[in-house]
Order: sequence, then C-alpha cells, then structure tokens
Amino acid sequence: QVQLVESGGGLVQAGGSLRLSCAASGSIFSANAMAWFRQAPGKQREFVALMTSAGSTNYADSVKGRFTISRDNAENTVYLQMNSLKPEDSAVYYCNADIGAPSRYYWGQGTQVTVSS
Repeated sequence: QVQLVESGGGLVQAGGSLRLSCAASGSIFSANAMAWFRQAPGKQREFVALMTSAGSTNYADSVKGRFTISRDNAENTVYLQMNSLKPEDSAVYYCNADIGAPSRYYWGQGTQVTVSS
C-alpha cells in the first residue's frame, strides 16, 4: 500500500511560480510512472504531467514549457515545478502513482493552487 501526500500549493499571482511536492509512504523506485493531475471547479480531472520509471516525461499541451516534473527516488518524492502560472492553472492538484503489474493506481488528497490575475 502506498500513501501519497501533496504539499506546496497556495495563492500566487499570475506569472509566478510554485513547486508542488508529493511524498510517498512507500518506495516509488519501482513505480511504473508517477503523474500529476488537476481538477478545477465544475471540470473533470485532467492530466498534467507524467514521468515513467525510465525517466521519460510527458506533459499536457497547456503546460508544456512551463511545468517540469521530476522525482527523487531516494526521498520517495515527486515534484512539479510550475512557472509562468496563469489563472487557468488554478485547480486542486493531485499526485498519482502507477505501481505493479497489473497496474494499481494510488491518489493523494490534493493540494489547492490558486493563481490570481
């Protein structure tokens, strides 16, 4: 069983930066992938960024060039560096872990990001 705890959210002005952290209770070294999703009020949860166990990354078009996902296996932590934030980036951000075969998916409780214009 893996537990994920996000932190680092908050209120920031447009153009600012935040770094989100996702601390895992268990090892993420063998995770197939770690990802970030977000959900704005009244909208469906959407994919933001992903990093595979091999280190490959993938980003939603809306955040490419502004967000960077990284992981520290020794600290069992995944990060999302968010730069040039826009009001439309405001959402609850969730960490996701894809572990095992077949895949099992784990979610954190989310952290709120609010970008003011």
